[in-house]
Formats: sequence, structure tokens, C-alpha cells
Amino acid sequence: MASNASRPRIGITTYLEPASWGIWQRSAALVPQVYLDAVVAAGGVPLLLPPVGTDPSVLDVLDGLIIAGGCDVDPSSYAAVPHPETVDTRVDRDQHEAVLIQAALDRDLPLLAICRGLQMLNVTLGGTLHQHLPDLVAHDEHRPSPAVFGAVEAKTEPGTLTAGILGESALGSCYHHQAIDTVASGLKVTARADDGTIEAAEVEGHTFALGVQWHPEETPDDLRLFTALIKSST
Repeated sequence: MASNASRPRIGITTYLEPASWGIWQRSAALVPQVYLDAVVAAGGVPLLLPPVGTDPSVLDVLDGLIIAGGCDVDPSSYAAVPHPETVDTRVDRDQHEAVLIQAALDRDLPLLAICRGLQMLNVTLGGTLHQHLPDLVAHDEHRPSPAVFGAVEAKTEPGTLTAGILGESALGSCYHHQAIDTVASGLKVTARADDGTIEAAEVEGHTFALGVQWHPEETPDDLRLFTALIKSST
């Protein structure tokens, strides 16, 4: 872990997506600015990690890691047949993030996994996913309509890191249709929604390795998860 920076350096995984700026329309590495703003507001310095040239040694210069949200995890990552609703996947990003997640756990580097990030944490450790949550819970409240966040209340398990940060429950913005199914060995469920959806989990035996299914970066007046990450990274 780097120790000579005045503020903790927090890596954030990014997407490779078609993008437009000025007169240009090209593929670009990007992540929503709200992630950057949350890290800065919590006292860290954000560094972007694109899904190319993957090298786990990059973690040697970081104090913490965020696995960002985004597209569906490819079912091939957990030996499943694609659901008809699983239509937007990036195998290269899955592989990139799996390497970084495992390397972070090997180093006990503080890790915060967000939405897709929690799903990748589970899959990397050997778990599986529900590919289309409405089939299970019979509603669309976790992803109410395109580009519209839903709201979720996550009730935490007492005595966990999650509960220590958030208390008995937390309200968050959510946008997903996949979620944890089979929980990986070594991953402990620490919060659920009222419909049973797993909303948070921690890797046992690690100082700070926590994933949440909602998007805390979308709630700038509640930086508790980012602040806890930064505190663990100093």
C-alpha cells in the first residue's frame, strides 16, 4: 500500500464506450463524474483504471480501489447460459476487474465494490448471479425505467462492517437487473432489501472489502461509504 501521498490515492475502474466530445466521436475510457466527486469530497485522489493493459502491479501505487458500476456481467464468467435480458456485456472488462479484485484481496487493499462491482466481487470469488431480477421478485423497482434510478432500503446485519458504517439501514439509489444468486465462499451477506435482494456483502478476513448493490455515489450528501474507504486507506 502506498503511504507517502498526502491524500489516499483511490483507483476507480472505467468503461470503454463510444463517446462524443467537441467534434469527436470515438471509443473512450470513462466513468461518471459523480464517482470522482465522491472520492474527492471524502478526502481522496481519484485515479482512473481503464480495462486495457491490465497489470495488477498498478495496485502498488494505490491506497484503495473502487470497482465501479456499469453493464451486465457476462454469464460466461460463472458458466451460465445468457438470459434474453442479458444483452449488454463486456468480457474484457469482466476479466480486467477480476484480476484487480483478486490482486486487491491478495494485498488486503481497501476495496469498495459498487453495483456491478458487488456482482463482480461475488463472481470473482466463485459465486453466481440472478440475470434478471424481476423474474425473481416480480417487480421492476430496482431499475424502474431507462436512465431512472430506483430507491432501495437496505437493512444491515448487526455486528458487520456494513452496519458499523451505515447503522441499521440505509437508503440508496439503485439501477440494476442482476444481483447475487449463489453467494461465493468467503463472502458474507451484510444487508438485504425487503424483497430479499442481497444489497451488501463483505469478504471475510479482510480489513475493508465491502460491496453494495446500490449507487452511493449518487447521494453526495451521504459519503459514509467513501469516507470509510478513505479512512481504511490511510
